[in-house]
Amino acid sequence: MTSKGVIYGINGPVVYVKGRTEFKMAEMVYVGNERLVGEVIRLSSERTTIQVYEETTGVKPGEPVVGTGAPISVTLAPGILDNIFDGIERPLAKIAEQSGAYISRGISVDSLDGEKLWDAHITVHEGQEVLGGTIICEVQETHAIVHKCMVPPNMEGTIISAVTDGKYTIHDTIAVLQLEDGTEVNLTMVQKWPIRVPRPVHKRFPASRPLITGQRILDTLFPIAKGGTAAVPGGFGTGKTMTQHQIAKWSDADIIIYIGCGERGNEMTQVLEDFSKLVDPRTGNKLMARTTLIANTSNMPVAAREASIYTGITLAEYYRDMGYDVAIMADSTSRWAEALRELSGRLEEMPAEEGFPAYLASRLSEFYERAGMMHNTNGTEGSVSIIGAVSPQGGDFSEPVTQNTKRFVRCFWGLDKSLAYARHFPAIHWLTSYSEYLQDLAPWYKDNVSPNFVDYRNQLMAILNQESSLMEIVKLIGSDVLPDDQKLVLEIARVIRLGFLQQNAFHQEDTCVPMDKQFRMMEIILYLYRKCRSLITMGMPISVLREENIFEKIISVKYDIANDEMYKFDEYEKDIDAFYNRVMEKNA
Repeated sequence: MTSKGVIYGINGPVVYVKGRTEFKMAEMVYVGNERLVGEVIRLSSERTTIQVYEETTGVKPGEPVVGTGAPISVTLAPGILDNIFDGIERPLAKIAEQSGAYISRGISVDSLDGEKLWDAHITVHEGQEVLGGTIICEVQETHAIVHKCMVPPNMEGTIISAVTDGKYTIHDTIAVLQLEDGTEVNLTMVQKWPIRVPRPVHKRFPASRPLITGQRILDTLFPIAKGGTAAVPGGFGTGKTMTQHQIAKWSDADIIIYIGCGERGNEMTQVLEDFSKLVDPRTGNKLMARTTLIANTSNMPVAAREASIYTGITLAEYYRDMGYDVAIMADSTSRWAEALRELSGRLEEMPAEEGFPAYLASRLSEFYERAGMMHNTNGTEGSVSIIGAVSPQGGDFSEPVTQNTKRFVRCFWGLDKSLAYARHFPAIHWLTSYSEYLQDLAPWYKDNVSPNFVDYRNQLMAILNQESSLMEIVKLIGSDVLPDDQKLVLEIARVIRLGFLQQNAFHQEDTCVPMDKQFRMMEIILYLYRKCRSLITMGMPISVLREENIFEKIISVKYDIANDEMYKFDEYEKDIDAFYNRVMEKNA
């Protein structure tokens, strides 16, 4: 029986129902005559509190509230990829067909196309014992991804009948499952799963493989593991969204879930337009063939912004269960925290630091803890990596969202305003950033790139740290008083900054760099440093070394050597040897 109530009070997106009701905690309800989607967030014997995921203007006391008996859930089936949803998994393209440019309130559309016929390959047979997560059929969802439809996680039993390969809609019965108590359940391609409940897994693995992004400062200096968590904090204009775009385009994740949470509408439009045009470098097809976008702009109802993060992570966990590596771009968790703060204020809860609710930290940890490299119940291995942008007001990293996020992520890519203004992109500052995954990933680098990889990376960081110390002296008394060996450190640090850390997203060769080229670039910079240090030790002044133009030549390696021309690094090594010999001859 459907539970019902009557609206007693309204406070923005928060609606109150007076008296005892039959509603359950976290139940999805329809509010008012327009049947706006809402969720029960507080219950007592005197009052039920509901947050509404749509604009409540015009709703008045006395209108009905109708329960559904189920929590807020997402529909999981073929058709999720190459699609754009709002914060509660309503497809924006279908909504636009019905309501035009603006989303009508109370509009009800199916999350996925229930009439489209899919070519299904059935993978179960009559008499087979199955568990939750067992794959029952495979569907070629896009050119890039095979969708594996599974037995819902909370079921197990025996298949008593199954169809043959053919064309089916997502609602057609694929197999009939008999549970242990004798109940028969029709299995379709569709699963429903509550967004606030993590999907079950068999085992969690420690970090062991990096998520390769093609961005040198990330892959080499501050790597993230598959199944890892990273925060990208930065003030306005420092490049948070562009950093996430680059990772979405070039990382070796199988599937990308991009959550635009409370971002400006024009920024989200740029994402939608960019992603629809991009060609996936891995498959040659459209990048959208392995991407899902959740668009929840800053002018959309604030409660739906709070739900969008959970919708995105649930979709990611579903594809992880199929054995895929999924990367989530959450842009930005600060807007999500602001939605929590607004709702908390309307609920008259006691505010904590800067007005955020006292449970901000636990909500952030709930979100980031759903990442990980998992062994699933069906025997597959998959991962969910979370990269969350943080937008601290005024670029102040001491504010609560940034500080609490740092507690739950192991990778911190701090964006710097001064680097962004100097047009140094990505504007990730090497002194404020860190990665706790480096030691976990060292064996992978040793086996797959080079035994010297981590050592060279540490040498680069040592030079950059040394430069930072020397710049304090330079600011006080100028660079002329430094001895030549310290001037050389500044020069090599400049080569590292401009030739290695700075990367051009619009250059064909530099936008994405494979690991072997990243390693050879480090190697050639350090080879130059050793040769120059040898000359300085013999008494050669730094001014003589600068005359040769060798530093500029090494800086331009990133453009001059194509990603598939590794043999050219040997030529550059010979150029450095020739430079060394020329300096020796001139100053003999």
